[in-house]
Amino acid sequence: MTVSLAASPAASELLPLAVACPLTGAALLAVLGRRLPRSGTDALATAWAAGQLALVWWLAAATGGAGRTVTWVGGWTPVEGRSVGIVLVADGLGLGLAVLVALLVLAALGYAWRYFEEPERARGHGGGFPALLLLFEAGTTGFALTGDLFNAFVFFELMGVAGYALTGYRVEEPRPLQGALAFAVTGSLAGYLALVGVGLLYARTGELSFAGIARELAGQPADALVTTAAALLCCAMLVKAAAVPFHFWLPDAHAEAPTPVCLLLSGVMVELGLYGLLRVYLTVFSGTGGVPHEVMRGTLIAVGTVTALTGALLCWQQRHLKRLLAFSTVGHMGLFLCGAGLLDAEATAGTALYVAGHAGVKGPLFCLAGVLLDRHASVDEHGLWGRARDMPLVGVLFAVGGCALAGLPPFGTGLGKSLVEHAAHEDPWLVALFVLVPAVTAGAVLRAAARVFAGAGTKPRERHSGAETTGAGEEPEVSGPRREVPRPMLVVPAVLLAGALAVGLVPALWRYVAAGSVLFHDPAGYGAAVTGVPGGGGTGTAPPPEVAWSLPGILFGLLSTALAAGCAAGALWGPALHGRLARTARAGADAVDRTVVLAVRRQHSGHVGDYVAWLLAGLAALTAVFALWG
Repeated sequence: MTVSLAASPAASELLPLAVACPLTGAALLAVLGRRLPRSGTDALATAWAAGQLALVWWLAAATGGAGRTVTWVGGWTPVEGRSVGIVLVADGLGLGLAVLVALLVLAALGYAWRYFEEPERARGHGGGFPALLLLFEAGTTGFALTGDLFNAFVFFELMGVAGYALTGYRVEEPRPLQGALAFAVTGSLAGYLALVGVGLLYARTGELSFAGIARELAGQPADALVTTAAALLCCAMLVKAAAVPFHFWLPDAHAEAPTPVCLLLSGVMVELGLYGLLRVYLTVFSGTGGVPHEVMRGTLIAVGTVTALTGALLCWQQRHLKRLLAFSTVGHMGLFLCGAGLLDAEATAGTALYVAGHAGVKGPLFCLAGVLLDRHASVDEHGLWGRARDMPLVGVLFAVGGCALAGLPPFGTGLGKSLVEHAAHEDPWLVALFVLVPAVTAGAVLRAAARVFAGAGTKPRERHSGAETTGAGEEPEVSGPRREVPRPMLVVPAVLLAGALAVGLVPALWRYVAAGSVLFHDPAGYGAAVTGVPGGGGTGTAPPPEVAWSLPGILFGLLSTALAAGCAAGALWGPALHGRLARTARAGADAVDRTVVLAVRRQHSGHVGDYVAWLLAGLAALTAVFALWG
């Protein structure tokens, strides 16, 4: 057992509990859930999740943003740099992600206290739902903390299986089952690709730890085997990150998953795919025997740009509120990929804060969409026109969430966006992308808020549209629509929005993330801490980037918010305007809708075979890029 960089010895001893605690809780709930009343099951699950949050919070504080804790489970430490044991590595960003997971799982459990249609005991499921949430938490936490490639695959599959089960939790209904099936097939295929990549690297190096593989590859030129392994692993992570063209599972899963599950899918699961991609690349493939920085940088920015634009375009076209929010997640994941693709500490710090702020905003928006489904048994923006005027608090929270999604200062989304824009100042088109995409996605949210909660604009005309873009025919997830909205369903989104605001206002959090981003970009120090063999390069002592609000960042955030409001106003009142300019604008929008938008929407067919074909096409393209330019 090894502890590095002045981390607390107690943190090293307790680190495995971060994975074991939710696993134990899931097993306990599965056993006791049938014997406890619904309130007892919920209380036990919530208390257990709160304990997990306290544990990972303490570990993050004890390790510190600039610290690194390494634990070889069972004491199987490396001998002369070679290892056979299981290693957990906790640093600033990994533990920060574990804290975010714990916060969102606790929020999902709190939101679900009175959400489902019947007590689980009456349905014969016992504590199944909270047990699956804790199982998901174990997988995601393990994935964030593992330093072993095979165990990364194990945790990758664990969070995937729990996610499939949670998505199709209402298994008695056909549409959730279909959404879970598409999610499961694409996710499982991604897992198989990752396993093949792990096998290729183990055959070449005889190592499974990130640091051990990097040590064996160092100094050797990249060959076809290493390039193929890198492409397989990157493809698997991009599927989890819902990057285009691997994103098709996400809108189907979000549309059909129970609302508390959407908090986790959009708030942390897709972000874990990006985290895994960066972690594997920086610790394994960033050396001379891997993929050159300029190739990875170009790949991530290109994929991120296409993902951001596709997500924004399809988000704007949706009237199904949960699909609208899902495509918004796709658009923001594109921005996260672009930020991560800059491959420097400042951009990584900005992306990390952007991810945290986004989780604190997107979770509440899904929660509030769930309130509409609870109250009106619908999530159709057109069908709900003016029907929620009697819920002003929900409307205000929804509008605030839309503004925060645009990057309105001082929310954390605005701070993270500002830092990435500053890091990308040499590429003005990339800065423009970070202004435009949040404006379009937030504009769609504000448009929906104005229509649903205020009856703004003219009543939308019904026209033929694909079933995947409407909210018609939704099955309510609760009994007795139009009941009084349970208090937890309003408290949870309000608290999460306050958390998103705190991300942009707490300097101590900024310093933690800045220090963690420097450590994240220190593969030599990572390898030395894990293997115990000093290596060349940095040791994580580079000065952290400056994290603070800047005037250009504030102005760009305000510009995105103003553009979002303008987009919403144009959609609401533009069709009623007369004149040559208005007619020309409508004609141009209709032409784009009939050509570009229709062509993109047709690819979202709902057929698993089509999604698999796109996944394999993306893998082929990624392999070709790495092989030709690597």
